[in-house]
Amino acid sequence: MRLTIVGCSGSYPGPDSPASAYLLESELDGRTWRIMLDLGNGALGPLHRYTDPLAVDGVFLSHLHADHCLDLCSYYVLRKYHPAGPQPRIPVHGPVGVASRLATAYDLPHEPGMTGEFDFLEYDGPVRLGPFLVEPVPVVHPVASYALRVTADGRVLTYSGDTAPCTGLDEASSDADLLLAEASFLDGVENPEGIHLTGREAGELAERAAVRRLVLTHVPPWHDAAVALDAAREAFAGPLELARPGATYEV
Repeated sequence: MRLTIVGCSGSYPGPDSPASAYLLESELDGRTWRIMLDLGNGALGPLHRYTDPLAVDGVFLSHLHADHCLDLCSYYVLRKYHPAGPQPRIPVHGPVGVASRLATAYDLPHEPGMTGEFDFLEYDGPVRLGPFLVEPVPVVHPVASYALRVTADGRVLTYSGDTAPCTGLDEASSDADLLLAEASFLDGVENPEGIHLTGREAGELAERAAVRRLVLTHVPPWHDAAVALDAAREAFAGPLELARPGATYEV
């Protein structure tokens, strides 16, 4: 499968990137299938650079904080009012309450909310969509949050979502070909518990889980991403880099 970084800024859109949004593409039955992992604020516009947003087959949300889901409001407008006419519903998978969360965000009544445009499905186990098998694994964050382990054509990509170190994250990351891990907190300072990873913790996770490649993401604009990269490099001996908008990876 091919990963394209659409947005990788942590907590809010930064000067160089929208918030979290990752495009995955893979071939099956003679066509390209496309899914989004998160669609954070500011991401829908840049998504046009990499694919037609109407060609996306489904969206998988790690959690319901604005920097991971809010551009579904804009996507709703695109699909509902496109000059070609209302578009077919596509699945949007997420934590419990995903449909009401997005309806509230756009100030819609919860019934019907956005259900004419999206088929909202709450996680209750692995999801098969075209060539992709997406396994949501609960992780530790102030709201219900999931790491997403995606398998296609025998290859594995794990996206941490937002999480503190935890057993679920280790399980989701185990033996992944590529680990896309957040690194929101700085090492060497007192950080709040149960929210995010530091660069070193992301590197330690990658080393412990025996992943083959680590890409750091979700570094907030108020931090120097190079600091997180250096901290991760002290803990992980494998290939390592920072996510940047437009970067692509063959997994």
